[in-house]
Amino acid sequence: MTVHVEEHIWITMSDGVRLGARLWLPEDAEQSPVPAVLEYIPYRKRDGTRGRDEPMHGYFASQGYAAIRVDMRGTGESDGHMADEYLKQEQDDALEVIDWISRQPWCSGNVGMMGKSWGGFNSLQIAARRPPALKAIITAYSTDNRYTDDIHYMGGLLLNDNLWWGTIMLAYQSRPLDPKIVGDEWRDRWIERLEKLPFFPALWLEHQRYDEYWKHGSVCEDWSAIQCPVLAIGAWADSYTNPVSRLLENLQVPRRGIIGPWGHIYPQDGVPGPAIGFLQEATRWWDHWLKGKDTGVMDEPMMRAFVSDTIEPTGTRTTTQGRWVGEAAWPSPQISTRSLHLGAGKELGNAAGKPAVLNIRSPQSHGKAGGEWMATGCPGEHPTDQRLDNGGALVFETTCLEDDLDILGAPIARLRISADSPVAQISLRLNDVLPDGRVTRVSYQVFNLTHRDSHENPEALEPGRFYDVAIKLNDCGYRFAKGHKLQLAIATAYWPMVWTSPFDATLSVSVAESALDLPVRAAGDGIPVRFEAPTHGPSTPITQVDPGSVRRWTEQDHETGINTYVTEGVGGLFGEGVLRFDEIDTELSHSLRRELTIRDNDPLSAKYVLTQTYEMGRDGWRIKIESRTEMRSDKDNFYLTGELSAFENGVAVKSKAWDQRFARDLI
Repeated sequence: MTVHVEEHIWITMSDGVRLGARLWLPEDAEQSPVPAVLEYIPYRKRDGTRGRDEPMHGYFASQGYAAIRVDMRGTGESDGHMADEYLKQEQDDALEVIDWISRQPWCSGNVGMMGKSWGGFNSLQIAARRPPALKAIITAYSTDNRYTDDIHYMGGLLLNDNLWWGTIMLAYQSRPLDPKIVGDEWRDRWIERLEKLPFFPALWLEHQRYDEYWKHGSVCEDWSAIQCPVLAIGAWADSYTNPVSRLLENLQVPRRGIIGPWGHIYPQDGVPGPAIGFLQEATRWWDHWLKGKDTGVMDEPMMRAFVSDTIEPTGTRTTTQGRWVGEAAWPSPQISTRSLHLGAGKELGNAAGKPAVLNIRSPQSHGKAGGEWMATGCPGEHPTDQRLDNGGALVFETTCLEDDLDILGAPIARLRISADSPVAQISLRLNDVLPDGRVTRVSYQVFNLTHRDSHENPEALEPGRFYDVAIKLNDCGYRFAKGHKLQLAIATAYWPMVWTSPFDATLSVSVAESALDLPVRAAGDGIPVRFEAPTHGPSTPITQVDPGSVRRWTEQDHETGINTYVTEGVGGLFGEGVLRFDEIDTELSHSLRRELTIRDNDPLSAKYVLTQTYEMGRDGWRIKIESRTEMRSDKDNFYLTGELSAFENGVAVKSKAWDQRFARDLI
């Protein structure tokens, strides 16, 4: 089928603001209207996601759909101002966009919405607003709860990626409008955008508990609001996996879930592999709900999940061995709980052991082997050999397994625990001990113990008092092979993934009342699962101008006691290098360096500095954005600073600076 591409069209909102869009149409859509598929995100359809958009939306158009990629208000060439993530204005605009699409002569009136990450979030949020033309959604790597499962907080603790992502957003939102689209007014509109630029990491640091800010846009607040069918996608190497299980369990609409071995990458390009024919699978979903065809998609298991075989504990991994399994219902009757009890001799066994209290106070740099919170396909991003961190943890271990053991779902640690300070954190790791002694992290969780009863109303700990806490680790699908051992590692820090607590706390674990519950899956593959091989539409022409580089390393200064963790991407943030989109003659270069430092005996020594350069343009139009952000804390406050400068053809255009303080809220 011949596809026609409209490079840029305007969609005018009721307040006069115009949103920019890119449109892929079957050639005969004006004569024979077709359903539409919408992706609605802030990442610039012209030069930001062009390389990803072209082969995906072009494929959908080749299958008889109008595919439309819309830039949100205040992003790309769209008019207006984007003040924050997931605002009501964003949703209101989407409702108008969907209505506009449904009334176009090339549209049959039926609209589907899809997206990954931000686009997955707002697909759920818009579905909860129930626009009449929206008939189904696909949500990939998204969340039902913006506080517990997003890039800002985890387990009631501040993720250091809050500053990383906020800093990246400063660069993204400082990019200018393309004069080839908007003409001579581009500069004035760019300067206006720079003047209104929010200090993104500060917006999110201001809300340290689950308050109304986070509840807005968290669809878990009212599952019944979503009335259209939902296909939810997750991935074990990604950070947005847990919501898939909750969506399947709590939604009351037709729904299906797929969880693969990948990182934060659409499954047709999924790394670590194996990638799947996701575009064909998505088309089956759209054909069923938007065209009324019986594609058999609702005969598939409710949950299709990849159960990994043994994973080598190496930072760079391109593929994963394992198999797909199908569960007819979720929660699945094929999964039962097996409890392993913590013992006084640091064993994990089938029966409760003798009473004993074991203590742990980890070095503040504990967590070096943790890898990235969110894998994106970069070298070195995965967890490495956990023996590096086990030396600073309280480690419980089984004997060698006599048979293979499959788990699918969320392990739960039930602990009786006390702390010697009013605020303390705990990190938990479920590990696989290989026969040669290497240790692979299978699942983990970090948790702020002041949030033991509620993320909404945390309470300080009473030092020395024991509390019973149940901490759910991240969902996982994994086979512990015969001859391997299981480990549960307990620590009091997880740097550089999460910010430190204000005290160098010691935790005490009463082992006789503590256990690890495993979601054990019955032997066998269950319902057969099969995916087609990956396919794509035509790619947009891209030239790699420079391969760039990605590095990550740690250092320990034995004189000062300072531990340093550095990641550095030069030319391409995710290892893609410096690129030129040939059709629009636009080059992009994005470099970012993260440096996190801490002393092992002083949580208040933590410091985080990011330096970033974003360059884009063509001959005669060269833009550069430079920024630096920094975070530190004392016992009572967080301190956040930032500075940004924008240049046109080497001449400074605008500079901004921020210096903010936030009281610590039991964190």
